[in-house]
Formats: sequence, C-alpha cells, structure tokens
Amino acid sequence: MIDVLVVDDDFRVAEINAKYVGKVPGFRVAARAHSAAQALAAVEHGTIDLVLLDHYLPDQTGLELVHRMREQGHGTDVIMITAASDVTTVQRAMRLGALHYLVKPFTFAALRTRLDSYAALRRTVDRVGGRGLTGQEQVDRIFGALRTSPASSAPGLPSGQSEPTTDLICGVLHRAGHPLSAHEVAAETGLSRSTAQRYLRHLEQAGRLRLSLKYGDTGRPEHRYAWVAP
Repeated sequence: MIDVLVVDDDFRVAEINAKYVGKVPGFRVAARAHSAAQALAAVEHGTIDLVLLDHYLPDQTGLELVHRMREQGHGTDVIMITAASDVTTVQRAMRLGALHYLVKPFTFAALRTRLDSYAALRRTVDRVGGRGLTGQEQVDRIFGALRTSPASSAPGLPSGQSEPTTDLICGVLHRAGHPLSAHEVAAETGLSRSTAQRYLRHLEQAGRLRLSLKYGDTGRPEHRYAWVAP
C-alpha cells in the first residue's frame, strides 16, 4: 500500500480529497494535515510515501514546506493540489521536484489518473532497480511512467473497464512510438496479460489503436498494437 498524507487548510476539502484517495486501489490515507507544521511533523514520522499538498496554508506556503522537507533530507514524493496556477508557482514546484500539479477544482478521475501514474512509476522503478538495468531505455521508462495520457478515455467502456486504466494503457502506447504486444503492455503497466489484452482489443475496435500481426517461424502470429494519433 502507498501511504498518503493529505494536506489542505480547508477541513472539508481535505476530507473530500481523502475520500478520493481511499477509492483508488493501492492507496490509503495515513494522515491529514491542515498546516505546514502539521504536515512536516507527519513526514518526520517516517511513514509517508506521498504528500498531496495544497499551496495556500496558514503558516507557510506548500512550496516553502517542500523546500524545508528537502533541506532536512526528506525525499517524500509530492503532488501539488492547489488553486495556484500562475507560471512562477508551477515552475518552482517543478524545480523542487513535485511529480504532478493538479489545479483546483478537479474531478476524481483527474486525481485517480495521477495516482495511477504515480503507482506505475513506483512499479517501474522497482522493476528496473530489481534487475539492475541501466541505460537510456531504462531511464526513459522511469520518466515515461509518470506521464499521464494526452488523450481522453474512450467513450462507452465495456463493463469492468475503467477510464484510468484505459488512460494508463494509452499513455504507454503513445510514449512507445512503435507497436507493442499485450505481453509488453502488461509488463509496462503492471496489469495481467489477459486484462491488457481486453483493453487493447476494445481500443483497437474503437479506432484508438492500430492492429498489426508479427509472424514468427512457427505458431500463431503475435498481435501488436500501435497508437493512432487523434
């Protein structure tokens, strides 16, 4: 489980955001904070993986808090969730290492997409690190795992399929730049091969992907899917 600290000076907003987090598989709210001091104390406790951080806090700004965290050696990941959308604040957030920046007001789907991409990043880092792999391809996988899909989800999803998972698969294929098999998509997303195949088949039928066949020396041809630019 990924332990999340929800930070917002508005108690009602913090509660809503916490409920959103609780609806995303693999995430749980470890603590809530309504000031920078409370948030720093929670981080110092050592059990927080990710901070969902508002910028406007009563004692410090969110970015001042991130700066203090980094100065004290806390590498806890941060996603900014704030109404502040000026270029200066966004640039500073990037320079301080915020992994995502979500502008209020936002939907549950928007937050879930970013949480899913964060979970994909952690899986990718664990997979690459566990194998001891290096090189540009592995670096690209790590950085690419964090990007959200540039396209909207396909309309009319079949029962049992979700928009965030659709976005996750579309993002992998969009970044790849070449056809991928269901097995390769499953490896990149952390999904099972059968689940990846189900989504790929629907996206191909909806015109979002292009299907091609790769023939080997023996056996059935391998189905490979490529992103179709909208």
